[in-house]
Amino acid sequence: MTTRARRLGAVRRGVLAIGGAMSFLVFAPAQAQLEIKLGHVGEPGSIFQKSAYGSSQLGSDEEMIQKLKLGTLDMAVPSTVMSSQVDLFGVFEMPYLVKDRAHMGRIEKEIFWSKLEPEVERKGLKVLAVWENGFRQITNSKRPIKVPADLAGIKLRVPGGKWRVKMFQAYGANPSPMKFSEVFTALQTGVMDGEENPLTQIYSAKFQEVQKYLSLSGHVYTPAYVTVGATHWNALPADVRKILEDTAKETQAYVYEVAARDDDELLGKLKSAGMQVNDVDKNAFVAASKTIYDEFGKEVPGAKELIDRAVALGK
Repeated sequence: MTTRARRLGAVRRGVLAIGGAMSFLVFAPAQAQLEIKLGHVGEPGSIFQKSAYGSSQLGSDEEMIQKLKLGTLDMAVPSTVMSSQVDLFGVFEMPYLVKDRAHMGRIEKEIFWSKLEPEVERKGLKVLAVWENGFRQITNSKRPIKVPADLAGIKLRVPGGKWRVKMFQAYGANPSPMKFSEVFTALQTGVMDGEENPLTQIYSAKFQEVQKYLSLSGHVYTPAYVTVGATHWNALPADVRKILEDTAKETQAYVYEVAARDDDELLGKLKSAGMQVNDVDKNAFVAASKTIYDEFGKEVPGAKELIDRAVALGK
């Protein structure tokens, strides 16, 4: 095994195994070690924690992005919030756009690296790899959600990013952005009636303890982006950048594998915890989503072209 391969393996073991730690070590030529800090908002047991570190220990998504730009944080794994940094990232906020992980893989290959990642770099950031947050489902404490009209009056927590707010407004809910770390208490106290997240986030955050209904809407697939601050990144030794970038990309297969397995296992666990689970009328939700596509396509330059190409890749 080459020296570089051993270093790559050491980094991968750190990324996948250190659990709740806030940093890991990269061994590089001419240096004993470099400490790389990586953060995200996932709770222990989430796909974020299984593939990195975090539980909001280094701040909210918005705060971590600011730290990346300032150079006080090395790496983060933001998701929805990226649409607040780059308007075109709102393509991943379009309901029912991404059909499955294979479709997402084609979108990444054909669209992401050529059209979206360069826009990130103009904001002082750089994406090393595309991981996953997952297919989002709706939970609440009031009633089963089967059609958009069932969301009428539901106080629903959503992540930062205006398109998720607009989506649920179109469905009839009363959506409000809130930090992920604050959601459990908001649900517990009734400040919020519900929220929407992938099963991995729902279960790991213990929302089943304060939510009765789980509606399998699958309304949005949210990628997660292994992101660095461009200025600090460019100051790292070239060999270290290569190791980190290779490892981030190679970890994607692990993320997808674990996420797919977890979807099946976690649904059973949520049912066992007492949640009432129902399917939704996806055709009704798709029909109610047309206004979001129209508005996004008109408001954001280049958006319609991206949507059309992404839809074509799903056929």
